Amino acid sequence: MSDSPPILQVRNVDAFYGHIQALRGVSMDVHYGEIVTMIGANGAGKSTLMMTIFGRPRAKNGRIVFDGRDITDEPTHHIARMGLSLVPEGRRIFQRMTVLENLQLGAELAADSHFDDDLAFVYSLFPILEKRQDQRAGTLSGGEQQMLAIARALMGRPRFLMLDEPSLGLAPLLVKQVFEVLKELNEKHNMTIFLVEQNAFHALKLAHRGYVLVNGRVTMTGTGEELLAKEEVRAAYLEGGL
Repeated sequence: MSDSPPILQVRNVDAFYGHIQALRGVSMDVHYGEIVTMIGANGAGKSTLMMTIFGRPRAKNGRIVFDGRDITDEPTHHIARMGLSLVPEGRRIFQRMTVLENLQLGAELAADSHFDDDLAFVYSLFPILEKRQDQRAGTLSGGEQQMLAIARALMGRPRFLMLDEPSLGLAPLLVKQVFEVLKELNEKHNMTIFLVEQNAFHALKLAHRGYVLVNGRVTMTGTGEELLAKEEVRAAYLEGGL
């Protein structure tokens, strides 16, 4: 996978929340057709990195390049229209809207002519959503809400899918189901995926490559298998998780 050119390049990026520095010289690549994961403890800066790629907060220093275009200073809505889609931590679905209405909102970035095909596609990935399409999203289970958040992102026909802690708060069986869908999107539909996760075991098993983020700095990189085999990774992130 890494033989292909990078679709995303992050170079020496610093980011702040107020006076607090959250990212310190972060550099990473995601190549076309790859699944790349960023693992790290809570508060390491993983979510900040993902949000900085998406333009909020802005990178204070460094560059972010997507598909050959510098997006460091682009507005978030411009970035979304370039084909990046983010499934945020905490899902952030529209609770009072129905499942179908949430999916319709997700399709705003795609051509109307694709809507029926795209709806059929996300329903094939998550059949429960079709059964729940007229139900208010806020009444879904946590796992169903996560499925809806992913499906809503896919309705925009992204070329690059970013997911922030998709396994957070889910039962093990649902975690497995979500990761199987991500694998299918990558292998069958050539979707490029960037994933940040605290669930290091599942993330590294899925990913072609991974990065470890500690206190806002990348401290380690390698294939998913290489990182799973490292004693320091196992001790810090996998004890009790195998």
